[in-house]
Amino acid sequence: MPDQYHHGVRVHEINEGTRPIRTVATAVIGLVATAPEADAEAFPLDTPVLVTDLYAAIGKAGSGGTLARSLRAIVAEARTLVVVVRVEEGEDAAGTTANLIGGVDSETGQKTGMQALLAAEQRFGIKPCILGVPELDDESVAAELISLAQKLRAFAYVSAHGCETVEEAVMYREAFGAREAMVIWPNFQAFDVDAEETRPLSAVAKALGHRARLDRQFGWHKTLSNIPVNSVTGISKDVFWDLQDPNTDAGLLNAADVTTLINKGGFRFWGSRTTSDDPLFAFENYTRSAQVIADTLAEAHLWAVDKPMHPSLVRDIIEGINAKFREWVRLGYLMGGEAWFDESANSPESLKDGKLFIDYDYTPVPPLENLNLMQRITDRYLVDFADRVAAA
Repeated sequence: MPDQYHHGVRVHEINEGTRPIRTVATAVIGLVATAPEADAEAFPLDTPVLVTDLYAAIGKAGSGGTLARSLRAIVAEARTLVVVVRVEEGEDAAGTTANLIGGVDSETGQKTGMQALLAAEQRFGIKPCILGVPELDDESVAAELISLAQKLRAFAYVSAHGCETVEEAVMYREAFGAREAMVIWPNFQAFDVDAEETRPLSAVAKALGHRARLDRQFGWHKTLSNIPVNSVTGISKDVFWDLQDPNTDAGLLNAADVTTLINKGGFRFWGSRTTSDDPLFAFENYTRSAQVIADTLAEAHLWAVDKPMHPSLVRDIIEGINAKFREWVRLGYLMGGEAWFDESANSPESLKDGKLFIDYDYTPVPPLENLNLMQRITDRYLVDFADRVAAA
C-alpha cells in the first residue's frame, strides 16, 4: 500500500507522455476466387487463408478457376500478403454468384463466400484492405463486395462486368454510389501459361497487385492512376485516348468516374475517381486516407481505454495524435492535420459518464488530375533585339 509504513525507498513508476503511433498495414489484399483443382488442404472452401508465399500458393491453386490467374497477376506487381477465400463453382453462373456472396453456414455458424474475409483479422491479426473478385464480379457480386468493404473500412476494385462498349461501361457505373469502390473498364491482355496463348487478363486482379505495390513504393496517398503495370501485352478493347483532348473514350469514361486503361510508355490505369456520391471523397486516395487515419488512430489508443481520465491522459492522447500528423505531413501523406480538445463537446455530464471527445481534422493530398498550361505569344523578347545583336 502507498501509505503503508516503510523504512527505505520506494519507486513509483508514472507512465505518462506521448506514445508512438504505428500506421496500420494497408497493402493487404482480400481475394475471393474459384479453383476446383486447388489443394483442398492449402485452400479449404469458404475459409480465409493467409498467403505469404505467392509462388508456392500458385503451385497449389491448380489450373482451373480464377485463383491461379489472379495470384499470377498480383505477384507480377508485388509480393505482398493476400487473404484468399476459395469458393465452390456453382452448377451455373447464378450458383457461382450465390457462393461468392456467401452468408453464414446454418450448421457451423461459419461465414461463407466473401463474408469469410470478416474473420481474417481475428485469425491472422491483419485486415484485408484491398478487395476484389477478379473475373466473377457481376453487378450482384460487386454490390455485396462494396458493402463488405464498408464493414472492413477497405476499398473494392470492381469491373464493368459484361460491358462491351464505352457507353455500356458508363451506364454500368451508375449502379454504384459508394466511396469505397472504383469501377474499371476494360481488361488487359497477357500470355496465359495454362492456355498457352494470349488472353484477356482481369484488370481487377492487376489493380489489386498494383495498389499493394503503390502502397509500398509511394504510399496510400498515391492513386492507382498513371504508373506502368507489369506483365501485360495489350488491352482487351480499343480505348481512344489523347493527353490533350478531353473528347475521347478515356475522357468520357473518366468523366463518368470509370477508370480505364491506356498504353503510353507502358500500359497504365488512367483515372483516380471513386463511385462516391459525396464530392469530399471523389478521389481514391481521399477515401483511403480517411480509412487509414481512422484505423491508425483508433487502433493506437487501445492502451488508453479504461485508464483513469485525468487531464494528463487527455493531453498525452492529443500530443500523440499531433505527433503522428506531423509525421504524415513530413512524409507527404497529408497536407496537414491537427487534434484538439473541444470544451463545448465535453460537458461535465459526458465526462462523468466516461465519455471523451477529441476532435481532429486533416487535409488529404489532392492528385493533379487537370494540369492547365497557359501559353501566350508575345513580342517582348524582341524589344532588346538590336542590343543583343551588338553584343553577339
